[in-house]
Amino acid sequence: MNTFRFAALMLMSVSASAADKPAFVPPQPAPVPNLAPAGAPRAAVKPATAQSGNRSRKMGDDMECLLEPSLVANVGSPVEGTLAQVLVDRGADVRRGQVVARLNSSVEAATVVLRQAQEAYGQRKVMRNEELFKKDLISASDKDELETQTRLAGLERKQQQEVLALRTITSPINGVVVERYLAPGDHVAQEKILKLVQIDPLYVEVIAPVELFGTIRTGMTGQVRLDPMMSGSYSAKVTVVDRVIDAASGTFGVRLELRNPGNKIPAGMRCNVKFVS
Repeated sequence: MNTFRFAALMLMSVSASAADKPAFVPPQPAPVPNLAPAGAPRAAVKPATAQSGNRSRKMGDDMECLLEPSLVANVGSPVEGTLAQVLVDRGADVRRGQVVARLNSSVEAATVVLRQAQEAYGQRKVMRNEELFKKDLISASDKDELETQTRLAGLERKQQQEVLALRTITSPINGVVVERYLAPGDHVAQEKILKLVQIDPLYVEVIAPVELFGTIRTGMTGQVRLDPMMSGSYSAKVTVVDRVIDAASGTFGVRLELRNPGNKIPAGMRCNVKFVS
């Protein structure tokens, strides 16, 4: 047998052996058994919906509520600059118009002094030239020019005073400081300096069941209890009743206003409210 024929026979033998072996099939995951009775439709998966703790409450029942600030103010600066002072810290009570921070304003203050001096000089010059005008020693045109220059100096002084005032930052509300973001020496552009909240009055937020829509009305009174944190009950008035119902949970929002003189009641507390009229 020659070499060529021997090689051909060996190749045919190898091919036949490979054909006899079964093809590799990757294992398949076992099917999940259907435990439902034969012929029964497979139940659809329902999305979770938000639920309220007041869902089954009726008029006259205690309902869960939450105390929230009536206003939140993030205080910044209307102009760019470097903080020179921050006069309040977290937890401090502030009044509307109270100075809470100042930017470095040495250049602006010096400009105001310069404009005041220019205005004062112009006023003295106008008084001197008034006598000269009465004696016909200066023309009406010269007199008008001097008076106009003095008025312009006064307007420039007022403008610079307003620029200086922008570098003094005041509280826009009566409230409490809850966060201080910057310190003296920090650069201010559009950054927040302080976060203030107004908690007099407080807002009492309630999620009521849809069955009470139309029964709870603005002007009604609610008795708010803060047990166990604070004893006693507090009278609040309904100020907002949402006109859109949440279809997913079958509820609507109600807001009451609770007076809080002296900021004695903190915001963020959970409470209970009963509508009484």
